[in-house]
Amino acid sequence: MDFLAEHQPELLPGNRQLPPVKGTIEAPHGTTIVAVTFPGGVVLAGDRRATMGNVIAQRDIEKVFPADEYSAVGIAGTAGIAVEMVKLFQLELEHFEKVEGAQLSLEGKANRLSTMIRSNLGMAMQGLAVVPLFAGYDLDQGRGRIFSYDVTGGRSEEHGYAATGSGSLFARGSMKKLYREDLTEQDATTLVVQALYDAADEDSATGGPDVARRIYPIVTVITEDGFRRLTEDEASTIARSVLERRLEQPDGPRAALL
Repeated sequence: MDFLAEHQPELLPGNRQLPPVKGTIEAPHGTTIVAVTFPGGVVLAGDRRATMGNVIAQRDIEKVFPADEYSAVGIAGTAGIAVEMVKLFQLELEHFEKVEGAQLSLEGKANRLSTMIRSNLGMAMQGLAVVPLFAGYDLDQGRGRIFSYDVTGGRSEEHGYAATGSGSLFARGSMKKLYREDLTEQDATTLVVQALYDAADEDSATGGPDVARRIYPIVTVITEDGFRRLTEDEASTIARSVLERRLEQPDGPRAALL
């Protein structure tokens, strides 16, 4: 980013000049991203639907990307700008590691992403906003951590679970009732699929598991062993198990009253 800012600043996403427009710019938007910590790591997941107004623009969009070996980004907002921002973020982290001979701390990565989001504020004011969720395994502290952002680049650390995107309100409510501090990795991956299912049940912009097309949520796990994306078979097994239980309990699992 520093190199581009000095030599060709117009190439940075936030510096591009858009022609005057009336109303909202119609562009594909990605929606719900969720994250949950568990002893030993963190799970980051996202649905697969992109919408453009009231139209489904894409059913199998990728919304969760590895930032480096021990962190990942889930994107919500204008898809094109978000993907470009993630690629630039990946390049920045790789460049830092090659130059310094060491990885940037998880806190440093979160701060750098905050700067990149803030640089896009001009376009966000025109409706092309990007609000990601950042998660990773902190090698110094030996635990998974989650960072959320607002459209101005404001960063805050979330404890236990977090969600962003149009269905985040419903996903967060679901996780609030199901989250426990002693979750296993299997429990955490099931929990995020349950949360995405609840979000899709209430939010038209969030896509649920599509069994007919074999499109399932992207679920990633980050531990001290690094970043791992669940295979299609693993994701489908969890999604199908959730779907089968929903046939008996359409509103999902019940939390204890006390």
